[in-house]
Amino acid sequence: MNDYIRMEHITKRFPGVTASADVSIGFAKGEIHALLGENGAGKSTLMNMLYGLLKPDEGVITIDGAPVRISGPQDAIAHGIGMVHQHFMLIPKFTVMENVILGAKLEREPLLDTRSARQKILDLSQRTGLKVDPDARIHDLSVGDQQRVEIIKVLYKGVNVLIMDEPTAVLTPQETDELFAVLRNWIKDGNTVIFITHKMREVLEFCDRVSVLRDGHFIETAQVSDIDEERLARMMVGRDVELQLQKPPAKAGATVLEVDGLTVRADGGIPAVDNVSFTVRAGETVGIAGVDGNGQLELIEAIMGLTPAASGDIRFKGSSIAHSTPKEILEQGVSNIPFSRQTEGLVLNFSVRDNFILKERWHKPYAKHGFLQNKVIDSTVRKMIQDYSIKANGPETRAGNMSGGNQQKIVASREIERPHDLLIACHPTHGLDIGAIEFIHKRILQERADGKAVLLVSTEMDELLALSDRILVLFKGQIMGEAPATAKAVQQIGLMMLGKSAADAPA
Repeated sequence: MNDYIRMEHITKRFPGVTASADVSIGFAKGEIHALLGENGAGKSTLMNMLYGLLKPDEGVITIDGAPVRISGPQDAIAHGIGMVHQHFMLIPKFTVMENVILGAKLEREPLLDTRSARQKILDLSQRTGLKVDPDARIHDLSVGDQQRVEIIKVLYKGVNVLIMDEPTAVLTPQETDELFAVLRNWIKDGNTVIFITHKMREVLEFCDRVSVLRDGHFIETAQVSDIDEERLARMMVGRDVELQLQKPPAKAGATVLEVDGLTVRADGGIPAVDNVSFTVRAGETVGIAGVDGNGQLELIEAIMGLTPAASGDIRFKGSSIAHSTPKEILEQGVSNIPFSRQTEGLVLNFSVRDNFILKERWHKPYAKHGFLQNKVIDSTVRKMIQDYSIKANGPETRAGNMSGGNQQKIVASREIERPHDLLIACHPTHGLDIGAIEFIHKRILQERADGKAVLLVSTEMDELLALSDRILVLFKGQIMGEAPATAKAVQQIGLMMLGKSAADAPA
């Protein structure tokens, strides 16, 4: 397969880190080419250079064999290269058409010819299968519809190479299938899709070739038809990884957490959590599925005493904690891996040592008669650093100087190791490589085996299936239904994530 675009010997350095180290890679016409690697592998940095958002320190980019200089996004678009970013760049109050033509070159400049622009959007929509209403306002659209608008916005500029940065992170399984059906149709005309991802399943199901990056280095390009999940994992991590963990049947015991008719109001008085009820028992893991922004954050903040409940009750081991303080809830035996490691999980100016003992610093064995037991603390933290493979120079390493993945390991290790009966895990493996994900998943399964109750919030379907016993689906603050954590239930879960009730979703 002849490459249409080549990036040769690309190097990009930032203070203290080489994000791209002598990377040579190519992309052909008429293919969906996956760029695979964990957070921090250098995928987005490499594509930001191809799109002109960053300039390489070394190396050359060629298109159809000719060297090109891409000094900014306008240069990239002039060469037929467009990019759909991971986080939507749409103005909610504007219409679809207004968002699409914003910043685009107008055919009758300086006049604004909205009639021809609207027709061009409709033609694009018809040709690609990306169904959009030019007159709809963005704030009225679903997440999947907004994704379509982002793609139309780029294609409107006439590109033939589309870079997509983690495009499925906010989509349901059905929306993901629809997206790839559109992309496969689009590449039939000789166009190219570069698909940045960390999800191996999507690579194997939808892509033609895959290139793997690890720690800024190019590892290998392979035909997807020639590889399997085990080989992909080895390419990403550099060793064999146990991909299918054994999950023995749950031995559920007494109810540990009971949420009863809980309503939590957001700013403006609109319910962010609307009359939600569920239980979590000792020895079981209950998963919460749903696209981000459907009330997951408010639900967990209410359980942890960070947000007041408008109505309903929350009981922990039979006693109400609806009006307890966060400190009281922690002291009773609740551990929480929060949504944001940086703003909620860590004090970035503190050391690894101080972050690890943050919630237990006045308790045994870390304190005795009010005095910190420094030898005990240091030996415990050093063991934690070793057990969780945290890349740190020692206990005194400043947390803010560490990578996001290592920060996540600090938070996860602290919450798993401190005394608790309930573990709330919100995106517990965000930013971790496959090897670290394997380790954290094993620890969460061990929590369940040890009789702890686990409430898991995740947007990763594979993670929910691997760890949960049953899965609740949250949509616009309401629980749409419950499904077993089996591959057969994925379609059912996906429909509930779109707002269909369990009764409407096929079993």
